[in-house]
Amino acid sequence: MTGTSTTRQHDIRLLIVEDHELARYGLSMALSDRERIQVVGEAQNGQEGVDLALSEKPDIVLMDIGMPVMDGITATRLIKQELPEVKVIILTSLNNPEEVLASLAAGADAYCMKDIKIERLHQVLDMVLEGAIWLDPAIARLVMQSLPGEGAKPEEAAPFSADAVAEEKSSHSKRRYNTELTEREYEVLKLIVGGKSNKEIAALLKVSSHTAKAHVANIIQKLAVDDRTQVAVKALKEGLV
Repeated sequence: MTGTSTTRQHDIRLLIVEDHELARYGLSMALSDRERIQVVGEAQNGQEGVDLALSEKPDIVLMDIGMPVMDGITATRLIKQELPEVKVIILTSLNNPEEVLASLAAGADAYCMKDIKIERLHQVLDMVLEGAIWLDPAIARLVMQSLPGEGAKPEEAAPFSADAVAEEKSSHSKRRYNTELTEREYEVLKLIVGGKSNKEIAALLKVSSHTAKAHVANIIQKLAVDDRTQVAVKALKEGLV
């Protein structure tokens, strides 16, 4: 476990949590090759990642899932509980819907596969700092495919968890919504699930940033959740988009 300190100013202070030494080294070299990124620490398991996050208070944590001592999902939840402002990007080779939903429920801001191109990873770093939630497109498709389609028989669907299947079998009236979304709010919801920030949503819909922010706030209130991450989890879990 290592931590570093410096007086040099950087746009992004990054913590890498990965149990394979070569992968940690490669990520550190690839992501710190630009002056705006400073790798403030490297951890080889989830517990070390939590400890370093609390001491270094990075802007972003790159988090693997399958690690010894403590897994990345548990570590993400603990970091978010203590430092909700810290962004967590899951970077893993695990690609099943259960892991995705568990990661988002723990507070992760993005879910990336390890075959992501470095240039794209740089873009994801910027997007999550702007408030976006980002899912690897292949992962998003897997999650959507795992959800029962309208009128589908239970055995035809690929369930992603026992709890999720039970919830999908429940009637719509049992789902906790304050009120139905408007057509415009459904458009915004799709963009949130697609990982767009408020600024990007405003540009795509040709509205002001204030209007985009208001739509997001309304969606959070109507879906009876606490933040954008929970909006994405609920939307994916209940097949709202």
